[in-house]
Amino acid sequence: MKAFVFPGQGAQFVGMGKDLYEQSAKAKELFDRANQVLGFAITDTMFAGADEALRQTNVTQPAVFLHSVISFLTHESKPKPDMVAGHSLGEFSSLVANGCLAFEDALQLVLQRATAMQMACELQPSTMAAILGLSDEQVEEVCKQITDEIVVPANYNCPGQLVISGSVAGIEKACELMKAAGAKRALVLQVGGAFHSPLMEPARTALAAAIEKTKFSNPICPVFQNVNAQAVTDPAQIQQNLIAQLTAPVRWTQSVKAMWDAGATEFVECGPGNVLQGLCKKIAPECITSKI
Repeated sequence: MKAFVFPGQGAQFVGMGKDLYEQSAKAKELFDRANQVLGFAITDTMFAGADEALRQTNVTQPAVFLHSVISFLTHESKPKPDMVAGHSLGEFSSLVANGCLAFEDALQLVLQRATAMQMACELQPSTMAAILGLSDEQVEEVCKQITDEIVVPANYNCPGQLVISGSVAGIEKACELMKAAGAKRALVLQVGGAFHSPLMEPARTALAAAIEKTKFSNPICPVFQNVNAQAVTDPAQIQQNLIAQLTAPVRWTQSVKAMWDAGATEFVECGPGNVLQGLCKKIAPECITSKI
C-alpha cells in the first residue's frame, strides 16, 4: 500500500515549480488560476524571486502547497493513494490529494492560515528550537519543568528529533535544560513565531471561521492527521482536527508509525525537498520511499 505524504513550511526553494509550469499545460493552468485566487503573481516569486521574499509566511505557505498539490495532480501516473498525511501545512495538500478539499478552497484556506499565523507572531515575540538526541519523554519532561513561560513540544519529527515551541525566554531556558539533560543539540530556529503552541490561539480562532465555511467532501482514502495520528475519513472530524492543528503538536512520528501499522509499505513524498522521505526512513526503517 502507498501512503502519499506532503511537506510543510521550510521545504521551499527559489525555482520551485518552474519545470512543472513549463512542461505541463495542466500545471500552467493551475498555477495561473492560483495567481488569480491569491490576487498576486506568486509564480514570479516561486520561479525567480529572492530567497527573502519566498521566506515570507504569506508566500511560503501557498508556494509549498502549490508545488506539492500540482506535482500530485499533474503526475503522469495519475496516483491513487491508499492513505495520505501532511506535515503541518502539508495536511492541506493531503486533503486535496484525497478529494476532501477542492484545489481553490484549500488554497484560500492556506493563504488565510498564513496571514493569521503572521498576525499571531507579531502579537508576541516567540520562537522554536530543534532538540536532537533526547527521547520524546525526556523533552516533554523538560518542557513541564518550565512553569513561568510557555514551552511545549511542537513537532514530533522522528525518534531523537523533536521541535519545541514557545516564548523567546522560555525557549532559551529550555535549550539550556535540554543540553544539561544530554541533548546533542538544542538549536533555536530562524522562524517567525511559536507555531503549534498556545501562542497561535489568535490564528486558530481566525482560521476556524474560514474552515467552518468551507465544504469538506467525503475523501477517497483516510488522512492520518497531525493532532491525533489516526486514520480519519469523516469530513466533520477532519474539519475539526484541522482547526485544532494550529495550537496542537504535529505528531509525525506517531502518524508514520500508524500508517506503517495500517499496511503502508511505500511513502511517496509530493512537493519540494525530500525531508519527509528521510524522516519516514528513520521512523519505519523497512519502508520504501520515493518522490514525485
